Amino acid sequence: MKLETNAMIRAVHAQDASSISAIYNHYIENTVVTFEEEVVTASEIIKRITQITANDLPWFVAEDESGNILGYAYATKWRDRFSYRFSVEVTVYLSPDHISKGLGTKLYQVLFDELKRKKIHSAIGGITLPNEASIALHEKFGMVKVAHFKEVGLKFDRWLDVGYWQATI
Repeated sequence: MKLETNAMIRAVHAQDASSISAIYNHYIENTVVTFEEEVVTASEIIKRITQITANDLPWFVAEDESGNILGYAYATKWRDRFSYRFSVEVTVYLSPDHISKGLGTKLYQVLFDELKRKKIHSAIGGITLPNEASIALHEKFGMVKVAHFKEVGLKFDRWLDVGYWQATI
């Protein structure tokens, strides 16, 4: 396993949207890790970035020395009600060429550090099951399984389970 030690983690910019959509669209079209079924345009990604950052929540990208985006991680509001303001849902996606090289850990470390700085209390991650690699990543950050919903998503003519992992930060 070659670690992505040279990858730089930084805050997202609007110009990253095209690269982010390319990474995410791979998962939409080829996997069940997201339940979205239609590809997402760069302009839609810009809307999502704008909404997340307007809520004062972090979105980070990992890039190589040439400026290529290798992956990203962000946090969104868990729910809209005011009492949930200290709880977020965390997400990470990596370019298929850069999985299992330590990059997800690097992105989540920066994300979780920023969430602590922002005094977020609870981080929640949803995982389509089975997905041992994602489970291992979330558990590396102290997240524990708190829910398992059976057959709640239908994609590629398969009923899929979803688990939720949570950590108090």
